[in-house]
Amino acid sequence: MPTAADPNLAIDAELAFTRLEDVSLDGRNSRRARTLDPSTRADPQAYDRRICRAYDGSAPGGLQPDLREHGFARIDLSARSELQAALGRVRMAGRLGPADVADIRRNLLGRAFTLPSGERLWLLFIAREGFFMRRAGPNGMALIREPTPEMNEHDASVAVHADQDVEGTPLRQMMRGAAPWLFRHESPGRRNRLSRLALLNVWIPLQQVTRPLVLMDRRSLDRQRHQLRYGLITDAILPRGEDMRINDIWTFLHHDEQRWHFTSEMDARQAYVFETLGTPHGSFILPGEERAEARYRQLHAVIAAARNGDAEAVIRALALADDPRWRAPATASLARAIAAMEQLLTEARADPSALLGGDPSGWCARATEAAERVIRKSLEMRAVALLLPRLWPRSRRG
Repeated sequence: MPTAADPNLAIDAELAFTRLEDVSLDGRNSRRARTLDPSTRADPQAYDRRICRAYDGSAPGGLQPDLREHGFARIDLSARSELQAALGRVRMAGRLGPADVADIRRNLLGRAFTLPSGERLWLLFIAREGFFMRRAGPNGMALIREPTPEMNEHDASVAVHADQDVEGTPLRQMMRGAAPWLFRHESPGRRNRLSRLALLNVWIPLQQVTRPLVLMDRRSLDRQRHQLRYGLITDAILPRGEDMRINDIWTFLHHDEQRWHFTSEMDARQAYVFETLGTPHGSFILPGEERAEARYRQLHAVIAAARNGDAEAVIRALALADDPRWRAPATASLARAIAAMEQLLTEARADPSALLGGDPSGWCARATEAAERVIRKSLEMRAVALLLPRLWPRSRRG
């Protein structure tokens, strides 16, 4: 039987790390990465880009991660019908609104979820800041976005990072310096493994056929050598005062021994929970996403031409040739999504007059839905949770 270390379960993932030339020592004798301005953060050349092996937890024998051991875990949300209805509305709308946030918070707060170890995770608090939706196009394709990204319009993260330094802003101000004693964490030169109180990211994939979340197994990280303090400028994404406009997070250097994991067959019936204070994570482009991007653009070109009644443009868009450089889809979910788009194109080529001589709205609606499947949509939130012992009463079922 294959194991989580079986190379047949892994694919090549290009991840973005901090460059060695951007590392210096700070005043606490720890290592720090140079702060990048917002425009530089979007530049691929600003990172040390490495091909890493990412292991798929959906495959038989794939890793079943545990929060304590690996720094992340999956929890089951499928039984909560009201929560699933709210998540479905957000996925269809492509936006997160205040009413959606209220519904989702109400269905998560105070609930306990079973972890693979048998421990239970009791969600005590969900912060208002940091609750947002990400949308990302296949193969890094840019999407049209509104100028106010506080709750929406966030792209997938570019660089490998962890979301909060337990000793930094804003935790230092909010907790008056007590965060390292209250929350379990592990940092270069400092740790708290006794506390059962955890600061966690809750990550819910509304759909992630492309640009999947990838997380590092904490056991494979040398924190002293490869974990770096970093000051993230938040002006464009969070409305904060001057004393908290720089968010203290972590970035990382690459090392060949680091182990990476993702889950290709995952939707809103499950969520990832991972340690805000130290679990390295990011996203990557799957092999085959270049074909998904091309089919997405092709479908939208045909839709626009059909709605305008432009016969020449319809024929021209349907005739676009394949590119021999396209790679085979790396996952079954990506292959299914591409096949659905190509089936609609095949249908349109067989009878293009059906898009022009009558009402094309039916085909256009199906094509729009198929194309939308390759847009990655996910929700993120910050939660305070209590790790309950295995023998804790199970009356609060998640």
